[in-house]
Amino acid sequence: MEFQWDQNSGFRRLKWFQKENKNKFRNTIYFFFRPSDRNNELIKINLAIPKTFKSTLKKEKISLCKVRIGGFEDRTKCLKDIPADIEINTEESSLRSITFYPYSPIPSNKDSYAIVFKKIFNPKRSGLYQFHSYGQPKGKTVSSYLGSWTIRID
Repeated sequence: MEFQWDQNSGFRRLKWFQKENKNKFRNTIYFFFRPSDRNNELIKINLAIPKTFKSTLKKEKISLCKVRIGGFEDRTKCLKDIPADIEINTEESSLRSITFYPYSPIPSNKDSYAIVFKKIFNPKRSGLYQFHSYGQPKGKTVSSYLGSWTIRID
């Protein structure tokens, strides 16, 4: 079951997958962008990280990739890494965020894409963590809201 803070608001629920949901465990988290989540080609993606998600984020452990979303018979896995410049803003005084600038726009086709946190340690505190994503479509000057993920750590 997935919980969203305000079900009737403008929040859009996006799909995600994590390998381990226990606190202080090493974890891999996939934040999915399915074809229905993207209407335009994206030249910039911003991931807003909740302040309470206390985990060390390094560029080497964060990636953007074309992904196959797993299910009953298949495992979730990256098919192809998308080359991108990654900018991490982890200042405690402001909103923590990660911005991706792909070298070529992410197309609005039938492929799924994901932001992947590889082998990061889960926060010490258990609870719900809500991540928000914003994307800048090709030809536009501002980013628009794409959706939110609510991750649970036990």
